[in-house]
Amino acid sequence: MEPDQELVDFATRLFGYARAGQTAELVAYVDAGVPADLHNENGDTLLMLAAYHGHADTVQALLDRGADPGRPNDKGQSPMAGAVFKKNHDVVRALFEAGADPHAGRPSAADTARMFGDTTALEIFGEA
Repeated sequence: MEPDQELVDFATRLFGYARAGQTAELVAYVDAGVPADLHNENGDTLLMLAAYHGHADTVQALLDRGADPGRPNDKGQSPMAGAVFKKNHDVVRALFEAGADPHAGRPSAADTARMFGDTTALEIFGEA
């Protein structure tokens, strides 16, 4: 059974809002009932995409609406590790303060920070 094309287009638009940091547009749909942990075919959640692309406001808005800060994608990557990789420290801080474990995932956010010498991320984790 193939998914309805309108539904696919709608989900694609939502993931685009997360990638682009279009917070108001995205949270309007989440507030109307779209799951905060909606994920794509790779297991990437709205939060994962917003985090990886460095949109701290979008990340915080999704966290405020119940998005799981530590939910990994299908490859075992966490939103926090993606934010550390991109050196998005505002995002890293928001995820950490929301309870994301810097040692979860593969590679973990802490391992990624050590690998790239990101002392700011390690300081956020209390490991510098």
